[in-house]
Amino acid sequence: MATLKFKTTLMCSGCVSKVQGPLDKMEGVQNWTVDTDSADKTLTVEVDNPEVGEKVTEAVKKFGFECEPA
Repeated sequence: MATLKFKTTLMCSGCVSKVQGPLDKMEGVQNWTVDTDSADKTLTVEVDNPEVGEKVTEAVKKFGFECEPA
């Protein structure tokens, strides 16, 4: 298992709820959290395979938020 971190623009719980469904259902994602109090709004994702990181980025961006590896 690997832990990936991303800088995002997920500012509040409403933003997080928009991406919750896709991230919860994403194959290879075991757990994820967003620290909306941090300056980088860090999304931390535990994955089976680091290659899942691209799918995570695409899913967040699909909802209009920025997401890049931290």
